[in-house]
Amino acid sequence: MSASDDARLKVLASLDDVERADWDACANPGWDSDRPFGDDASAFLKAINADAQPDGETSHASHEKTPYNPFVSYDFLSALEKSGSATARTGWQARHIVLEGPGGSTSGVVPCYQKAHSQGEYVFDQGWADAYERAGGSYYPKLQVSVPFTPATGPRLLVRPEAGFEARSTLAAGLVALTRQLGLSSVHATFLQDVDAEILEAAGFLARNDQQFHFENPGYRDFDDFLDALASRKRKTIRRERREALEGGIEVELLTGKDITESAWDAFFAFYMDTGSRKWGRPYLNRRFFSMVGETMADRILLVFAKRGGRPIAGALNFIGSDALYGRYWGATEEVPFLHFEICYHQAVDWGIAHRLPRIEAGAQGEHKLARGYKPIVTRSAHWIADKGFRRAVADYLEREREAVAAEHEILDEHTPFKAETPSE
Repeated sequence: MSASDDARLKVLASLDDVERADWDACANPGWDSDRPFGDDASAFLKAINADAQPDGETSHASHEKTPYNPFVSYDFLSALEKSGSATARTGWQARHIVLEGPGGSTSGVVPCYQKAHSQGEYVFDQGWADAYERAGGSYYPKLQVSVPFTPATGPRLLVRPEAGFEARSTLAAGLVALTRQLGLSSVHATFLQDVDAEILEAAGFLARNDQQFHFENPGYRDFDDFLDALASRKRKTIRRERREALEGGIEVELLTGKDITESAWDAFFAFYMDTGSRKWGRPYLNRRFFSMVGETMADRILLVFAKRGGRPIAGALNFIGSDALYGRYWGATEEVPFLHFEICYHQAVDWGIAHRLPRIEAGAQGEHKLARGYKPIVTRSAHWIADKGFRRAVADYLEREREAVAAEHEILDEHTPFKAETPSE
C-alpha cells in the first residue's frame, strides 16, 4: 500500500512485526513503554497527580492531550494475540496498518483485524449482515478497527504527536484502500474519540452513535463528598447497598502490581469463566491472557476481591489509565445482594476519587449504573460500506438511530441521582 513519495503504508499480520517502542510511541506518546512504574500503581498515579509525565519532561497541558490508554498499548494488544484470544483461529486475523515515514520510521499505526464474525465488538451489526446476505451479498469477512473484546472509547488512528492531522488522514484513507484491496464488504471503527470520528467521517465513513454510563469526578474529596452531591433518597440507597453487600463477614481486598499473584488470577479466572459462560456462551479470553497482562501491566491493573473467611467469592478487574479507571470483568461464586454493585461500581468510584482520576468507565450497557452516579455518555463509531446501494440503506438507518439515541440520552440525563440545580436568579 502506497501513501506518498515520503511515506508508505504496510499491513502486518502480527504485532511481532513491529517494535514495541515504535507502536507505543504512536499509541501512548510521551509514556515510556520500557520504563516500569514500580511494583504497584502508586508511581504511575503519582506521576499523573503531579501533573507530569513519567519522564518528568512533558507539561500537564500536553499530558491532557495525550492521556495514557492501557488498551491500545503494545502490551495489552500483544497479550490478546500471543495468548491465542484474538487470532485468525478465533476470527480476529490481525491486519494492523503501519505508516512509515522517511527512512522507514514508524509515524502511525492502527489496530485492525479481518473478522469472520461480529462477536466481541459491542457495536452490533449482525442485523446489517443478515440484510446484506439476504440480498445476495457477503458481509463477512469485514475489517474491524478496535481493541478486541473491549468496549472502551480510545484513540484508534494512532500517530506520533509530530505527525499530526495529515498522518491520521493517511491512515483513514489506508483503511478504505485495504478494504478494497482485500475485497471486503466494509470497515468498522468503534469506540472512537472525537478527533478520529471526525477524520473518518471526512474520509466517507458513516457516523453511528450509542451510549454508555460513566462516572465523572469533578474533584470530590472522598466518597462521602460524592454522596453529598446526590438527592437524599439516592444517597441513603447507596449507603444501604454498601452496608448490606458486606454483611456476614465479607471483606474487600484491592490488589495492584506484585500483589496480584498467579493464585489471584486463578481465583479471578474462575469468576470470569462463570460470568462469560452465562452471558456469551463461550468466554473470549483464556487463562494465559490474564497471566500475560499480569506480567507486563500489573502496575496498571486494579483487582478487587470480595472475600469471606479469607476465600475470594467475587472479583472485578479494572485497568488504570492516566485519566480513567476502566472496569472490565466481574464474576462471583456466591449470590450476595448488592455485592455486584459494591465490587464493580462503588469500590471503583471510591478508588478513583482517592487517586484523583477524573472518570470511571464500567463497560457497555447497564442503565442500573445511572442510580449509582454514572451519567449517560455518547459513544461514537464510523463505518465504510463498499456496496453503494447497501451503503445508502445503512446511512438511512443510522440517521434514524442517531435521532433515537439522542432522544434517549436526553431522557436519561434528566434521571440522574444528583440534586437538582437551583435556578440562578
